[in-house]
Parts: sequence; structure tokens; C-alpha cells
Amino acid sequence: MGTSLTEVGSRLAGIMFIWGTIQQLFPQIIRRRIETFWNRLENYFYPYVEITIDEFSSGINNEIYNHVNNYLSTKSISNDAKHLKAEKFKNIKSCAVILDEGESTIDEFQGAKLCWRFHKETLRDDSQGHNSLPIEKKSYSLTFNQEYREIVTEKYLKYVMEEGKAIEFKNKKQRIYCNDNNGDNYYTRWYGMWKHINFEHPATFDTLAMDPKKKEEIKNDLVAFSEGRNFYSSVGKAWKRGYLLYGPPGTGKSTMIAAIANFLNYDIYDLELTSVKNNLGLKKLLMETTSKSIIVVEDIDCSVDLTGKRKKKKKEENSDDDDSDSDSDSDSDSDSDSEKKKSSKLTLSGLLNCIDGIWSASCGQERIIIFTTNYKEKLDPALIRRGRMDMHIEMSYCRFEAFKVLAKNYLRIETHDLFEEIQRLLEEVNMSPCDVAEYLIHKNTSGGPEICLNNLIQALKEAKEEAKEKANQDQKETKEEVKENQDSREAKENKKLPAKLVTTSYGRLKKLFKKSVPYLSS
Repeated sequence: MGTSLTEVGSRLAGIMFIWGTIQQLFPQIIRRRIETFWNRLENYFYPYVEITIDEFSSGINNEIYNHVNNYLSTKSISNDAKHLKAEKFKNIKSCAVILDEGESTIDEFQGAKLCWRFHKETLRDDSQGHNSLPIEKKSYSLTFNQEYREIVTEKYLKYVMEEGKAIEFKNKKQRIYCNDNNGDNYYTRWYGMWKHINFEHPATFDTLAMDPKKKEEIKNDLVAFSEGRNFYSSVGKAWKRGYLLYGPPGTGKSTMIAAIANFLNYDIYDLELTSVKNNLGLKKLLMETTSKSIIVVEDIDCSVDLTGKRKKKKKEENSDDDDSDSDSDSDSDSDSDSEKKKSSKLTLSGLLNCIDGIWSASCGQERIIIFTTNYKEKLDPALIRRGRMDMHIEMSYCRFEAFKVLAKNYLRIETHDLFEEIQRLLEEVNMSPCDVAEYLIHKNTSGGPEICLNNLIQALKEAKEEAKEKANQDQKETKEEVKENQDSREAKENKKLPAKLVTTSYGRLKKLFKKSVPYLSS
């Protein structure tokens, strides 16, 4: 045995000596040809192909590596693998058990057997001197027979990436983002223009106080949108959907947004328009949003001036003024100043281009855009037309169907003797679901739900009386206003009487006065 090992060692040493001699004596061109021949010979006797997937590529995180990591975390690991490791990331709900260094697992796809192996190498940055920290270089290698090259490169890798994305989306924690209002600073340059925290709002469609038919309609629309990738692609339309939530305060618009996010498991980007300097800043923000997300602009009528006043309307108003030539010149100067300022602020045109223009299809897919407002009539028609805001959802006052949901949530009851009276009052009184919930949330455990329901009935009756008094007061004020307007019109008409009529009446009065008092005629 010792003699055979000695012979093998001497032969290897001889081969290395010959190779070193070839490198010294033969030119570089001949050495390359020898290496090429050797590689071909090796490939002929070793019919396997190996694909390496590094964690980082050119200093940037490699998305393929993350998708492979997620995919292999769900595959059954061979019993021969003795070294495993568990990992959990901040945005992932559950931990994953994956291969450790040097371990491998076998996968099958369309008859092809594939071997995944994990590699880890510790490096040091010599440029930093002795104080340099070790750097871990991680990678996966995929080995397979070369006859399956086409299947692996064209189908299998694509399948692994799609499965990895689906697993990541399923296990990820939802986040809510807000845009940074500090502009271009150190944080935004390195960490992006959005800050985030975990989104843990408990609202669902089951707990949302709304008519069940309307809720079912919204849920069906959301499901159709989330499964409509092929449809949107076939019709040539960006894969997005717009929702306008409008109604009085306290009717559940913010809760509706949370319910939609939890229903689809989407992240939320809370866009604060007052922090956006100009149209370019808005585009930069949207470029950093991800797919499968909801972009929200709450109280859009109060955010910035997006009334959409047209220049033509301004010119018509200016034409009605009786100004001199110098005044018209000053107006034109103000127009030019406004044009200069236009590029330094967010405009309606810039917002429309981002939500429904070319940029809407260039900044990610499968996104929902939601606007909320208390006064729908204040918004520019171009902003909320169909195609931009595809679905207009009215969040109205609490009616009986919504009340039953609240009673189930807060009091854990589905029927009661007092429900009939509450139903009658809710049809006559406008009370928001938020106000109704306030009377149900403070439950007196000793007295049962009757106390909460009686308090609600009393509040509804008081609101009914207040509504009547307000209606009578409004009616009285309306009559007084009509009378004042009538008196004002009569006064204006008297001022417009012809001067001739006034002169004639004065002459007649003078003649009558002379006849009745002759001694004063002089």
C-alpha cells in the first residue's frame, strides 16, 4: 500500500514538473490551445454542467440567490445532510432550515435530476489593513447532466424564481412606508426615499362595518385584479387599479384601506404630497415602490392645490376687467412668473402622468392606487375619471347592516330585542360607524349589552332632535335670506329708475302745492 502511494505521488510530481516546463518553454498561444484541448477532453469524460449563483453580483444583492434560498427552504432535505442551519429575516414571518456549507440536496424537474450545493468562503479585505472585518462569500451551485441544459436554463431556473417569489410573498411581513420629507440627504442616498415599519393593523372585511353586498362586490373586484395579469397584458393596459373612497369623516375609509391590504397581503405606501417638492420628486418616489403594493393618498383635497384650473379660464377672467394697457402687461408678467414657478412644485398634470401616464406602467406592476376625500365634488374631474379611479366607493353613514357587524364585533351578539328600534332610528339619523362604535365599546359587564344598546338609542334620539332643530333653523335662515335678497333687488331696481320719471313726478308735486297754497306760490 505504501509503495502504490509512493508511485502515485511520484507520477503527480512528474506531471506537475512537465506542466511547469511547458509553461516556461512554450509560448502563451500554445499554452492556451493545450488548455482548450484539456477542457474539451475533460468535458467529454465529465458530462456535467455547473451553474454558480452568488449572493452578490458586482457588489449588488443578487435576487436570484434570494429566490433560490426561498425555494430550497421548502424542499425536503436529504437525510444524508448532517449540517443544516436556520435563518430568519426581518421581513419573513417564519424561519427557514437550509443547507450549511458543503451540504447538498437533490431536486427533480421534468425527468432531470439536479443537485444543489451550498458554498461559503470567508475572505478579508487587505486594503483595510489589520482592522479589516471578515467577509462571507455565499453561493449555490447547481449541477446537472449536460443533456438537460436547455430544460434547466430555459424552464427550471424560471420555475425556481417564480416559486421563490411566491414563497417570499407568502411568508413576508407586511410593511407600511412613508416618504421622507428631508429631500436629498445621507439617509435617502443610501437607504432610499421611503421609511417603513411593520404593518400590523387587525382590520379585515369581516370586521368592517359596511353593507355585506357592497363588501362582497369589492372583494370580488380585488380578486379579479390580483389574478388578472394575463388579462391586463392582453389588452395592453398597465396592471394597476384605482379606488376612490369618499364620504363623511368617521365612515371607515382608513379601515377600508387596512382591510384591502390584509386581504391581498400587500404593502402600503402612504404618500404625503405636501412633502413632495415637484413632479420629478414624485417620479423618484414611485420608482422606489415595489409591485404588490398599495399607494395611498389620504384627504387628497386637503393635501396640495390640485384643482386643475385651466389657463383659458384665467384669461377669460382677465378679459372681463376694464384695465389699462399697463395693467395687461403686468398680468402677462405674472403669468410668466407662474410658469417659472410651475417647474418647482407638484402639479395636477404631474400627478396624472404618474398614476395613469407612461410612468404608471414603468414603476412596477400589480399596484393599487387609493385616494380618500371627504368632499368628492372638490376634486378635479380629470383626477377621478374612470380609468384613473376605476371604482368609486362611497363610505356612508351607519345603517342597520353595518350596525349588526359592529354589534357582533363589540358585544358578541347577532340579535336582540332592541335591534328593531335601533334599525328604525338609524334610517332616520345620520351617525357615522365611528360614533356608533363608541357607544358599543364601553361594555358594562355587570349589566350586559342592554346598557350599551340603550345608550346608543338615547344618543340616536338626541341626534334626531338636534337634526330637527337644525333643519328648522336652516329653514328660518333661508326665509330671512330670501327676504333680504328680495329687498336688495327692489332697492337696486329703485336706483335704476329713469331720471325723466323722477323729474316728471317732481313737477306734478310742485303744481299741486301751488294750487293748494296760493300765497306761497312766489
